[in-house]
Parts: sequence; structure tokens; C-alpha cells
Amino acid sequence: MRICRQHHVAACLMKSASVRYRIVPSKLAAHRLEVRCTVDNPDEAGQRFALPAWIPGSYLIRDFARHIVSIRAECAGKHVPLVKIDKHTWQAPPLASGAALSVVSEVYAADLSVRGAHVDPTHAFFNGTSVFLRVVGREGSACLVDLRRPVGKEYENWRVATTLPPADGESGAARQNGFGLYRAADYEELIDHPVEMGTFTLAGFPTCGVVHEVAITGRHDCDVERLTADLRRLCEWQIRFFGEPAPMSRYLFLVTAVGDAYGGLEHRASSALICARDDLPYLGMRGLPERYRGFLGLCSHEYFHTWNVKRIRPQAFASYNLDVENYTSLLWAFEGFTSYYDELALLRCGLIPAKEWLSGLARTIDRVHREPGRQRQTLAEASFDAWTKFYRPDENTPNTSVSYYAKGALVALALDLTLRAGTAGRVSLDDVMRALWLRHGAPEDMRGVGDDDIRLIAEELSGLDLEAFFADAVHGTSDIDLARLLRPFGIRLKRSPSSRAPSLGIRTASEGNELRLTTVYDGGAAQSAGLSANDLLVAVNGLRVTPASLERLLGRHRAGDEFTVHVFRRDELMDFTVRLAAPPRDCHRLMIATKSNPLRRGWLYGTDCPSPD
Repeated sequence: MRICRQHHVAACLMKSASVRYRIVPSKLAAHRLEVRCTVDNPDEAGQRFALPAWIPGSYLIRDFARHIVSIRAECAGKHVPLVKIDKHTWQAPPLASGAALSVVSEVYAADLSVRGAHVDPTHAFFNGTSVFLRVVGREGSACLVDLRRPVGKEYENWRVATTLPPADGESGAARQNGFGLYRAADYEELIDHPVEMGTFTLAGFPTCGVVHEVAITGRHDCDVERLTADLRRLCEWQIRFFGEPAPMSRYLFLVTAVGDAYGGLEHRASSALICARDDLPYLGMRGLPERYRGFLGLCSHEYFHTWNVKRIRPQAFASYNLDVENYTSLLWAFEGFTSYYDELALLRCGLIPAKEWLSGLARTIDRVHREPGRQRQTLAEASFDAWTKFYRPDENTPNTSVSYYAKGALVALALDLTLRAGTAGRVSLDDVMRALWLRHGAPEDMRGVGDDDIRLIAEELSGLDLEAFFADAVHGTSDIDLARLLRPFGIRLKRSPSSRAPSLGIRTASEGNELRLTTVYDGGAAQSAGLSANDLLVAVNGLRVTPASLERLLGRHRAGDEFTVHVFRRDELMDFTVRLAAPPRDCHRLMIATKSNPLRRGWLYGTDCPSPD
């Protein structure tokens, strides 16, 4: 009797929504998902259905529709022809009034990343952009989703992890490990809650009124108690940084552990993460090893996005157009500022000491200053060109582009230091972020953040004229004088060569016991001699070169020395005379020069954090 009532409630719920979906992993060994989309009263002119071309948070046209293996439509049990009108859009013919139209697609899901969908006999993971057809013209309609378990006894222990809200009337017992009905207020919400199905490890912790969960898929030996304790400290600091209450009542870290990978993608109440299983903490682990620190930094980055990009949005993202690129020149703020705060949060919540954070910051400075492209492309241009350049790097990218993540983090640092020094510690970037939240995030401002809004807010709060700062840092290509900005904080910035050996001005990759030039830097010794990216390095002065011997060979020479280099270019053996250059001073160190400094204490630890400074 109880089961019948549950089925009756489910049936009523499905009928109450005008757009309904059902998804089931259908052929797991073949990486297939079957997805049904049903719409009541379809467009009288012929209903259109489209799959997104990209996923918010990853700014590249990915053409998810290319993974649709088959697609068909039906109405009242009869076949309905579909016409494909572009690469990701299908149109049905006009139907009788009151009809319900269903489109059934089979999706190939073999993308083991945070951006797509992956199905095999061990689990199923998908983002909505990869599987849920958009009912054109009904994007604002409420949606119901029926998540189905794969057929077979071997899948009886599978369960669901997602932050999609459960449909009304669906009790925990009825949901059978999470399978059943879920709801979304509209299509944008529907695609902003990734789903994991399988036999994952699940742990949870509450903080600041928010239920947090971690679901780990894949073989691992994670000390879950240690992980959740560290994440609790991190999440609590971020929630209190922006101010309670948090914008979500529940948050989920979806972690896929594999042999070697690293990446994350933010969502409104969850994040999809992929990592090497060695990145996770293990029982008996002491301290915070570099790999685990990197994973916590990834979690921190995606969690900070809950505020900065998911709710505080640039104007171009106020309403996503999922068919084409959505250009903005502000990614330096939304990704760069988040990159600045991701590890600063680890410091301020007490997970890492100040010296370790300063070492990480120095490595970011190294990364930016080793790329000649920083002197050619502005941060605003890098943001705008993300769709065509950042996600499609080639051998010449370091010469032509700058990372809006890394240099954006340095601009955040520079702005923070400028505000604190210029106001004697009264105003900081923390205040700017909170003002952005109160004006553009918490009120769900649909206008989004304009190109000049960050500068205007910073000027309003501080009383400083920052027009020249933004012109140089964001719209210019000159290096930021970090040494000058750090001096009032009792921090000394020291530059030195990363190697004593003279420089060829190249980046290499090992191919077995051979070396290939992957990048030849503009203005370097190799480029001046005529060497090119993709050349296979064979010998120097008649001696064979291996990945282990190149540095030793260079170390026996001085800047200005000439030697002969033999390379294979395609299948042709060529020789070049190279004049070695002095090693670049591209290694940075940040050293605490004074024992006590109030400005530094406020910067490193924040106003609410105790410090050992």
C-alpha cells in the first residue's frame, strides 16, 4: 500500500511539471546514457530542442551534441520526425494542441573529466550540459528529473550524490539510495547540479548552518576524518568571510580519484573535482604535504566560486547564452581573485603557516615572469580571448599570452597591498569582495558586474584614485612593481636565477631518452640561432643529449659561449650555432624582513584571525 502511494505521488509530480526528464545509465560497458525529455503543449510552430555548446565555468565551445549517438521523438506512442537544423538543435513538426512530446537520446559518456559525462560499470557521472536537452522557449519552466538506477543486480548497491533538490513527497526511504525524482526551478538550475551514481565513499560535516558532504569515487585510502576536519575549517572561514547566512543550505564536494589528474569545476551548491588518489590524506599522515595542500587549494578555489562567479557575475554571465561564446574582459577578477584567495584561505583558517603561503605566492610570481606573453597580452585581452586561446594552448602560447589566473592573482595581491597601504589598513580587497557580494551577489543582481565596477567600488571604499593602477595592471603589459608594494608590509622580494647554467631559452619535454623542444622563447638564445618548437634535440658539440645530460652540458659553459646543436626537424638533420645567454633572474623569494608589522598582520591573517606575527 505504501509503495503504491509512493508511485502515485511520483506520477502526479511528473505530470505537474511542463518539462520532465528521465535519465538512466543504459549500456555501461559502452559508456551510454539514455535520456528522455518530455514537454507538454510543445510549440505550435514546431518545438525545438538544443544541447548546450559549453558548460559555465569552462570557457571553451565543447559541442556536447557530438556525443549524441541517436535521437528520436514520439507523441502518444507514435514516431515523430525530427529535423536537425544546426550542430546542436533539433526541431519537431507542429503537433495537435494538448499533446505531450518526448525526445529520447542516447549519449556517449566517456569523458572522465569535471566538464562532461562518464559512465562505465563502476559509476556514472554527468553534468547537465552534457545530457539534458534544452526545450527552446521553456528555459524558465520548472523541471522534474527522474534519476534511474542501471538495470541489474550488480547495481543494487549504487546510490546517488547530487545537490539537486528532491521533489516534494519523496522520502528518503522511497528514494532508494537517492534514486527517484528531483526538481529544478528552471533549466539553468537543472544544469548546475552534477550527479554521481555508484558505490562512492560518503562523509559529511555541518558548519555555519550548511550541511557539507564529500563523495569520493574511485579506489583510494583517504583518511576521510582528516579530510572533513580540514574542509570544515576552510568552509567555515569562507562563509564567515562573506558573511552568514551562506547562499546555500547544502554543499557537496564530488571527488573522482584516479592515478594522475587535477582539475575542478564550480557549481552553485557543489563542485566537481578530479585528483590523483595520492593527493588525498592517508591515515597517519603528518603535516600538510605538498600534494594534499594542492588538493585543499583546489577545493578552496571551487568553494570560493560559490560567491565569486556563481552569484557575483560579470555582465556577460548575467544570463548565459549556451549556444555561443559569452565574451567578458573580467575573468582576471573572477578567476584571478579566486586564485589569490584560494590559498590565502588556507593560511587564514590555520591550515598552513605564513612562510609556506609566501613561498606559494613566490611561485606564482615565477610563473608569470617566466612567460614573455605577459609583455604582449593584457589581462583584459586574456580574459576576452579565453574562448580561443586559454583552453587551446600551443607551442607559442607562452610567447603571446598571459594567464588570467596567475597574473590575475598578482593583480589581486597588488590591489590588496595598495588599498591597505593607502588607507593605513582601514580598507582592503576583503572589503571590496564583501561589497561586491552585498551589491551584486546576495541580491541576485541580474545586471552583473560591469567592466569598471571593481575599480569604482575600491575607489569609493578607500578614497584613493585607482585609475592609473587599473590602466597599468589590467589594461597594460608592464610588470607590477611588487617589491615596492611589499616594502611597507615588511616583506622583501628577492630575485635570482633559477639555475647557474647559461640559458638556451627553451622549454623541453622528454620522449623516452630524447628531448623535444616544446617552446622556444622569444628573444632567447635558441630562437636567435634558428631553433624551433618541435625540434628533436640530438647532440651538443657532437655529444648526444639526453634529459639527464642537458643541464650538465650547459653547466660546463658560460654566457656568451658558442656551441653547435644538432636537431631533427621533421625527418631532416640540421645543425645550428647557439650563443648562450645569461640565466634569467626568474626565481623569486618573499622574506619577512621585520619581526612585527601591523599592516602585514592584517594582510596575512585578516581582521578576525589570531596571528603568531
